[in-house]
Amino acid sequence: MPYNPKWYWPVEGFVGIPEMDRYFDRNSIFSKFLKASRQMLRLNDLILESIERGGKYSFDLSGPFLEQCRWDPELLESFYELGETGGVEFTGSCNYHSLSSLYPDLSWFNEEVIMYKETLRELLDITPETFVNTELLYTERAERILTDLGFKCLIAEGSRNLMNGYDPVHVFENHVPTLLRHINLSEDLELRFSKKDWQGYPLIPEKFVDWINSMDGDVLTLYINYQNICFHYRNKSMIADFIRLLPETLKSRGIEMLTPAEAVKRFKPLKLPTLATEQTIRYGMHNALGNHAQQLYLRELVRVGEELSELKGKKDYNKLRDVYGYLQQSEIFFSMNPGNIREGYERAVNYFSILSDFRRAVLEGGT
Repeated sequence: MPYNPKWYWPVEGFVGIPEMDRYFDRNSIFSKFLKASRQMLRLNDLILESIERGGKYSFDLSGPFLEQCRWDPELLESFYELGETGGVEFTGSCNYHSLSSLYPDLSWFNEEVIMYKETLRELLDITPETFVNTELLYTERAERILTDLGFKCLIAEGSRNLMNGYDPVHVFENHVPTLLRHINLSEDLELRFSKKDWQGYPLIPEKFVDWINSMDGDVLTLYINYQNICFHYRNKSMIADFIRLLPETLKSRGIEMLTPAEAVKRFKPLKLPTLATEQTIRYGMHNALGNHAQQLYLRELVRVGEELSELKGKKDYNKLRDVYGYLQQSEIFFSMNPGNIREGYERAVNYFSILSDFRRAVLEGGT
């Protein structure tokens, strides 16, 4: 769950260190989180039941969401209990859910990944082996950093430009062994499951497993937005029975559920040359950086980050760094590219107003 920026216009003559509340409506974010957390608790109980029936899962919890979990110790405890079962793997990520692996200088990306690892260790007593970049972003430039940080597996988007007509049903050879999301089957569960006009409706475990069983390959990677599963669950679809019965249905066809770390240890990696030449992100790079406003916002973030780095060691640096981190959230980029061009333009104006105000504070040396 992101920290969505509020509508903001800089006040002339404003001084002082920018606080989170200046740019983000945390009261609204808190209210939405508490409402969603009750649903997540129920879904975590369902996941636990599925694990007891042989299921295995991995969780990619964004940094902003993990910080929000501090507001609800019961929800945090439920994730901890899932980890204790041995049937759940928690993955590493970028602390602010940013696109920092695309920056010219990857030092901020490196710092974000380390920050997130520390947060996982503090809150869930976990040291991740698998890395999932923001929105399944893949860029070859980040691979060596992930290797140096000890990651053994990477999950990314199985988009057309990477797969070149093949199905993502293998472990692929890379600096870090790579699993690629099977987009169609993932979105059958994530987006289409409750749609009564979908030709696959109703999707029962037996039908889904038959689809999987008809494919040739070693391992199939499903990556599903947790909030979308909450949506299906809240709308009284059959998703609960599906999750509950899936492990046993897979087992009846001789198919085993694995965590990502287990998968890359078990199967021999295959070469995929496009991993060395292509970039990808969930829903396509054009959705994240496809227009002038998105490209300009990225360049401004890089410039402000370089200016902010000059304040390291000063008393206000950590506070400024935290605000800057949340101004990098990928959701900000995606929201500048909606179907409604006018809405995207208005949002871009708002984000640049916020970023210009923040930059003024940085140039004033944080005072």
